[in-house]
Amino acid sequence: MKKRVFVAACTLGVLTLTACGGGGASDGGDVTLKLVAADYGDKASNSSTAYWKDVAERFTAANPTIKVDVQVVNWNDIDAQVKTMIQSGNVPDVLQTGGYADKVADDLLYKADEVLSEQTRANLIDSFAKAGEVDGTQYGIPFVSSARALFYNKAIFAKAGITEAPTSWAELKAAAEKVKAKAPGVIPYALPLGPEEAQGESLIWELGSGGGFTDAKGAYTLNSPANVEAFGWLKTNLVEPGLTYANPATTDRKTAFADFAAGKTAMLNGHPSLIQMSKDGKVDYGVAPIPGKDGALTSTLGVADWMMAFKDGGHKEEVRKFLDFAYSKENTLKFDETYNLMPVTKDTLQEMTTNGRHEDLEPFFALLPNAVFYPLGDTTWDAVSAEIKKSGGTAVNDPAKVLGELQKKAEAAVADQ
Repeated sequence: MKKRVFVAACTLGVLTLTACGGGGASDGGDVTLKLVAADYGDKASNSSTAYWKDVAERFTAANPTIKVDVQVVNWNDIDAQVKTMIQSGNVPDVLQTGGYADKVADDLLYKADEVLSEQTRANLIDSFAKAGEVDGTQYGIPFVSSARALFYNKAIFAKAGITEAPTSWAELKAAAEKVKAKAPGVIPYALPLGPEEAQGESLIWELGSGGGFTDAKGAYTLNSPANVEAFGWLKTNLVEPGLTYANPATTDRKTAFADFAAGKTAMLNGHPSLIQMSKDGKVDYGVAPIPGKDGALTSTLGVADWMMAFKDGGHKEEVRKFLDFAYSKENTLKFDETYNLMPVTKDTLQEMTTNGRHEDLEPFFALLPNAVFYPLGDTTWDAVSAEIKKSGGTAVNDPAKVLGELQKKAEAAVADQ
């Protein structure tokens, strides 16, 4: 669930805001909350800035003594910028981004029950609320969710004589070979293992061979035989035969998505935001379960992005009011529908499954209950994830070596915590 475009708003026109430091009291006892949020738009015209500015303005209209200073930052930069903010003492009151566990490790966050009303907490979908826990206590507040499925271009498939979506790795390879033979210039399968989200594509393929990032006890297993097998298959069957990008390790997901929406690739693993991109590109697409080694996966990669509240500013009550407002159905439904994402709240899920506007999302709604998540509650995950983003994609060149090196780094991160 990661897009781009950098927008930073230190002032929001009609809102009376403090300077771009941490939230504080202004004249007359007013409080200014500092909100930092990731940008889900792929261009300036659909940046998340407009959404959060609207939420902030309506919240302040209802709560005149609480102002909201909004900064929206692109996904490639937000982690580094937040780290710099924290180190410089310019700590946000509220942060919406991709992970929370490292902030828990540094004892920076309020517990979820300190900054959410009982009603709002009860409205969170149980599995996502659970995924926000560290050692049994919830700190991460799910914001949006997504799942992965196989997208395929129906027109390219027809040209290549492919009548059904592949369900296994062997069928995927056979389909890719037909595309290469019958549709010159088309990338048969888009394999994005670049630094934008190498951990996502990696886990999808590892699940296909019965692997994954951790074992049943939560210990890292990055170089398990099943994971090595998955990358070995990719190397031998997709990369070396030229059935994907020449260098997947430098190819980001945004490139793969754009290529699919432009009709330049036949297949890829995608999430719901690719639906609108495909429609905009006039691509006749299909969606199917992700192929695994021996058949279609019964699970899929589930992703949640997170909201969290920092203790530094001491604005617990003001944050609670803001988050309760932000998590109302009106606001969450608008965000989910704007960016083709799936909800994390029960009332919005009910609305989206019954209002007749989301038929395209039905395959994803069906997959989400069986989704597998990153080890989000592990306080070392952010560091391990960063290492996978940096070098994990190169495992298609030397699976055992690269995954072995990543495993050593993961074990070192665990030892250092």
